Amino acid sequence: MITKNKLTILAIETSCDDTCIAVIKASGKKKPNFEILSNIVSSQVEIHKKWGGVYPTLAKREHQKNLPTVLKKALDKAKKPKVDLIAVTIGPGLDPCLWIGVNFAKELSQLLNVPITPVNHIESHILVNFIDKLPTFPAIALVVSGGHTQLILVRSTGKYKILGETRDDAAGECFDKVARILGLDYPGGPAIAVEAKETRSPSANRERISVKLPRPMINQKNYDFSFSGLKTAVLYNFKNQTPKTRKSKQYIKEMCSETQQAIIDVLISKTVKAAKAYQAKSIILGGGVTANQELRKQFRRRIQKEKLSFKFQVPSSKLCTDNAVMTAVAGYFRWKKMKKLEKRQDIKAVANLRIT
Repeated sequence: MITKNKLTILAIETSCDDTCIAVIKASGKKKPNFEILSNIVSSQVEIHKKWGGVYPTLAKREHQKNLPTVLKKALDKAKKPKVDLIAVTIGPGLDPCLWIGVNFAKELSQLLNVPITPVNHIESHILVNFIDKLPTFPAIALVVSGGHTQLILVRSTGKYKILGETRDDAAGECFDKVARILGLDYPGGPAIAVEAKETRSPSANRERISVKLPRPMINQKNYDFSFSGLKTAVLYNFKNQTPKTRKSKQYIKEMCSETQQAIIDVLISKTVKAAKAYQAKSIILGGGVTANQELRKQFRRRIQKEKLSFKFQVPSSKLCTDNAVMTAVAGYFRWKKMKKLEKRQDIKAVANLRIT
């Protein structure tokens, strides 16, 4: 068991289509301090664009090809430190991709003769917020990405309760599918955000095309989400337009703006409702969709407008999307709480892993 207060952690993240390795240094007894020595991400976006989403067998192949190169870059940038612990994402995620990372971590652990700790991908998105400061507990965490939309009660590090989650498409999936309908690039979230931003600019065309979409489940008493119906509403609206309107830049911008706003309205409403109900002291965000600047802005505006006392934490944009820094931070907190480390041979990928 590692007992030193200074710990160098090498982390591996391959849950989806980004090959990520980071090296961080963690120190401190009660309040942890983190120093990012390297954070390397090899994106597969260009490879998966033509599919409009991640193609698992291609992603697996690219991880196999990229991991040795990404490892070298991460170690070189970190100036080849002595590694004390390896953290690896074991789930949730795409099963073929997770196993590539897990097996690579096991081989590296054996080669370097250092212990290995498994990490939950959802927990990583939450705990990366703690790299700068610990939130005040209890907290409500909104984790929203291409594959996940969950509201989680965080009583402390390692103590979680899922309050609600998506019943069908995650918010990120909805963005991707709407972008595909409108003929925009993958990933859909950033593409839609760019188009939506232009509708708010002073130079925007004042001859607006009215688009109104539903806010699914926004008034229901539960904390679950559903974005499949929103995607369907976009599709029906699109099909009902003339060919000329469908290709209209103004129509596409208005549809993007309304889609983005519908998703933002639902996410904020459900999160604030949960925070009030559970008397949370903090609201923390995580996941690729939370890199959306309009979502962040409107969260802050809602908290300020209602004079709510919640502290609001969200990672830097580059730490919202998949990366291995978050895996390393989660690995650190997991190591601190564990009585003993898992045996290397017992660590397995779990595609549908739940946070508990």
